[in-house]
Amino acid sequence: MSEVARIMEEWSCIYELRWLERRRLRSPSALESRNPIRELLESLNVPPSHGKEKISLAQGDPTVFGHLRAPQAAVDAMVAATESCMFNGYTHSAGSQECRMAVADYHSPSLPFKLSANDICITVGCSQAIQLCIAALATPGANMLLPRPGFPIYETFCKYYGVQCRYYDLIPDKDWEIDLDEVTILMDANTVAWIVCNPSNPCGSVYKYQHLAKIAAVAEKQRVPIISDEIYAEMVFGGNDFIPLASFSPKVPVLTVGGVSKRWLVPGWRLGWIIVADPKGILAKARVMEALMRLVQMTIGTSTLSQAAISGLLLHTPSEFYDDTLKSLKAGAELCYRRVQCITGLDCPTFPQGAMYIMVKINPGAFEGLSSDVEFASLLAEEESVLVLPGAAFGIANWIRVVFATPQNLLEEAWDRIELFCLRHSLQH
Repeated sequence: MSEVARIMEEWSCIYELRWLERRRLRSPSALESRNPIRELLESLNVPPSHGKEKISLAQGDPTVFGHLRAPQAAVDAMVAATESCMFNGYTHSAGSQECRMAVADYHSPSLPFKLSANDICITVGCSQAIQLCIAALATPGANMLLPRPGFPIYETFCKYYGVQCRYYDLIPDKDWEIDLDEVTILMDANTVAWIVCNPSNPCGSVYKYQHLAKIAAVAEKQRVPIISDEIYAEMVFGGNDFIPLASFSPKVPVLTVGGVSKRWLVPGWRLGWIIVADPKGILAKARVMEALMRLVQMTIGTSTLSQAAISGLLLHTPSEFYDDTLKSLKAGAELCYRRVQCITGLDCPTFPQGAMYIMVKINPGAFEGLSSDVEFASLLAEEESVLVLPGAAFGIANWIRVVFATPQNLLEEAWDRIELFCLRHSLQH
């Protein structure tokens, strides 16, 4: 390299450094944001181990294996919307009138009042619905109550918007019910929301009416609105019925988030919603609905094709479709629960009642060289090509989350490998 070229390269590096120092071309809040589940799943590149193909029991996508398929009514509605060429443009930022009305009509029969289109915001999936609710309620010095274990994206969005996270525990031996005494202690004048997930990700629990009534009573007494994550609404197969928390909204305002990804098996449609259950107008007076409207105007809305197909999906899906899906999920839950009971070092104190997950407790003392759930999950992937998520992703140590929305033959094979893995590392071996 010539002396001139060397000097030019040196000056170029100095110029670039000065540019970065002056302009600070980065966002600290973005760089600090984390979605632990996506981070883990997208970083995993698990090669086949000893000729064993990868079996993922990690991602909550019910469509990944192809055995659970969208209802034909949804497919027909999407095809008709596409062929009409009437839904290729923009629509109202909060969703088309028809889509919002379909969501309102679908949910109204289970509530003590009738919803209108003005009570609904259509979002880009349920994750954005959660994001917008947190953003709309975030104020300087605010805190929110989050479940532990819980869906990690709650924490991600809270931290992004400068909201302090306060964690309340779910009790494994009581069907993962909320420790309400702890909740009462955690709440103060700066608590702007209490996030509840029912049916639960990651626990698979479904709360009884009596427990939901106690939740509503605590929220009413403390004057704290609830963000109710109900993306798994009606996906129940145990003895507990699903009851929307908005049923109690005459006592406490509820922002319900949901969507089509799970129950209708179309996560790629990216369509969710926020239901503002506020019959007393408490949130309206606080301008929360106005804040939500301003937020959705920033993103211009979700796919108009998905919105056009919603009426057909919500109102014309036959009951047989739901029954078949729940039958498959229940069989998966029973298989997992049965297999766990036969493996030394693993335990499951509660049979799942809904959703598509089972939480399995690990006794690190039963295994050699496996001192944590992260080590358990990592080595299981390395040795047996079976992917599960460690409890650390959900804020709880020495547990793993297993997805049972999996074909029975693959689920059996996965548990065969897990059992061999546990036996291989057992201190009793």
